[in-house]
Amino acid sequence: MTPERRRNAIIGLWIAAVLVGAPASAQIVQSVSVGMGLFFPRGFDSRNSADTLVADLIADVPLEFDIGQFKSGQFFGEWNIQFGNHLEVGAGVGYYRSQVLSAYRNRVSVAQVLHLQIVPVTGIARFFPFGTPSTVQPYVGAGISALQWRYSESGRFVDTRDNSEFNGSFAATGSTLGRVFLGGLRVPVGSSMEALTVEWRYQFGVGKTGGLPAGFLGDKIDLSGGTVNFGFLGRF
Repeated sequence: MTPERRRNAIIGLWIAAVLVGAPASAQIVQSVSVGMGLFFPRGFDSRNSADTLVADLIADVPLEFDIGQFKSGQFFGEWNIQFGNHLEVGAGVGYYRSQVLSAYRNRVSVAQVLHLQIVPVTGIARFFPFGTPSTVQPYVGAGISALQWRYSESGRFVDTRDNSEFNGSFAATGSTLGRVFLGGLRVPVGSSMEALTVEWRYQFGVGKTGGLPAGFLGDKIDLSGGTVNFGFLGRF
């Protein structure tokens, strides 16, 4: 078992143990939250060494773009079950999509479109150290996310073998397991049944592009990054 799979298995067992160990007498409350936020991709210096975006930027004939341009909005929805005032588990889905224009550093008229889409399907366990649904509740949590992703490059490219130009479109899709860590705050609105939420979460995950045979300079696409989410939560 690889170290990454071992870490994911440990997190999964931890969540399962928390569920099993929840007191049977604890009050169980369900809730649904929806909202939107902003995804910040991992920066150049901390990305996977085989990441195709990094490879594009350091190639012999490099592309000109900024990885920070992949910062974009994300929508999410989540269903939660809370046990008493201190423990909650949830399952949710998000949607992120970004499109970045690039060009060759020495041939600005030879341009491409880089497109990245991520749909994280996530299982989360949250711990509320103090407070109740009728008061402000800070929390921390962790979980596992199945990252459904698609990455593509399309436009006009340079063949480094003879310096000729050609039109092309290359795409890779996949699904990979990743870890998620988070912290946030819930503020009740009017009653304990509704709340506004703000949350910071960081996901870790790396997909496989197929490398040169698939038309990409890197074998991987780093899907890691942070997200700040704002939402509305309703309990029932």
